[in-house]
Amino acid sequence: MKQILVTGGAGFIGSHLCERLVNEGNSVICLDNFYSGSKENIWHLIGHPGFELVRHDVTMPYRVEVDEIYNLACPASPVYYQYDPIQTTKTSVFGTFHMLGLARRTKARLLQASTSEVYGDPVQHPQSEDYWGNVNPIGIRSCYDEGKRCAESLCFDYHRIHGVEVKVIRIFNTYGPRMAEDDGRVVSNFVVQALKGEDLTIYGDGSQTRSFQYISDLVEGMIRMMASPEGFTGPVNLGNPGEFTMLELAEKVLAKVGGKSKIVFKPLPQDDPKMRRPDISLAKKELGWEPKVSLDEGLDEVIDYFRRTLR
Repeated sequence: MKQILVTGGAGFIGSHLCERLVNEGNSVICLDNFYSGSKENIWHLIGHPGFELVRHDVTMPYRVEVDEIYNLACPASPVYYQYDPIQTTKTSVFGTFHMLGLARRTKARLLQASTSEVYGDPVQHPQSEDYWGNVNPIGIRSCYDEGKRCAESLCFDYHRIHGVEVKVIRIFNTYGPRMAEDDGRVVSNFVVQALKGEDLTIYGDGSQTRSFQYISDLVEGMIRMMASPEGFTGPVNLGNPGEFTMLELAEKVLAKVGGKSKIVFKPLPQDDPKMRRPDISLAKKELGWEPKVSLDEGLDEVIDYFRRTLR
C-alpha cells in the first residue's frame, strides 16, 4: 500500500484519479481548497479507510509523509482560471514549488499535470513533445498557459539540481462525468445547452479543432506514467488523436440529445487556439498507452450523467 497525495483531488480529473487509487488499495490524501473542485465529486469516498480529505491551498506549504504526489491543483477551464488570474499563476508556480519541495524532502515521486496549453496557438500540427509552442505571454490566457510552462521548468530544474523524480504529462482536452455544468468547457457547454433546450454556442466559425479524450483513458495514462522507469521524465502528451471541429462536435451532441436547439455563432475569444491534436507516439512507445474510448461512446456517458444531475 502506497501513501499517495493528490492535489486538486476534488476536481473533475482529481476525483476520478482518487477513486482509481483508492480502489487499487492505496492510502490517498485528497488535498483541495475547493476553488473549482467540489465535495460532491469525492463524497462517495469519504469514510473509506483508504481516503482522507484535507482542505488546503497549495500556494501554502504542506507537510506529510508520502510515496507519490500527483500535482493536479489548478483551475483548468477558462471561466475559473480567468476569474482570478493572479491566483491561477500562484497556484501553478507556488503550488508546484511547494510540492517539489515536499517530494525532495520525502524522496517521493511527483507527477506534474501540465497541459496542451503550453503549446499555445500552435504552428506545428499535430503537437509533439519537442515543440516549444506559440504562447502569448501577456494575454488573458497567459496566467494558465505560462503558469503551467513555469511549473514544467521548475520540475526539470528540481530533477537536474536536486535529483527529484519527476513525471510530466501534458493533458489534452478531457471530458466525462463530474464535469461542472458551468465550467465553460466545450463538451459540457454543448451537452448542457442541448439538454436545457438552449441554442448551442460556437465561438468563431466552428472550424477550430480539438481532440477529446475520455476521463478513464487519461487516468490510465497517469497511472502508467507514475509507474514508468525512473529515468523517464517526459513530458508526455496524453490525449486522443481523433480531431474534430467545433461544428462537428455540436452536430454530434444535437443528434444524440435531440430537441429543437440550433447552433449560434459568437466572436472567437482572444488567443483561442485554432488547432489542437496530440502526437501520442511517445506515450505509445514508453507507456504502452493509447486511448480506448471513442468520442461517441464518451458523449453517451456524459449526456447520461447530465441528464441525471442537471438542476
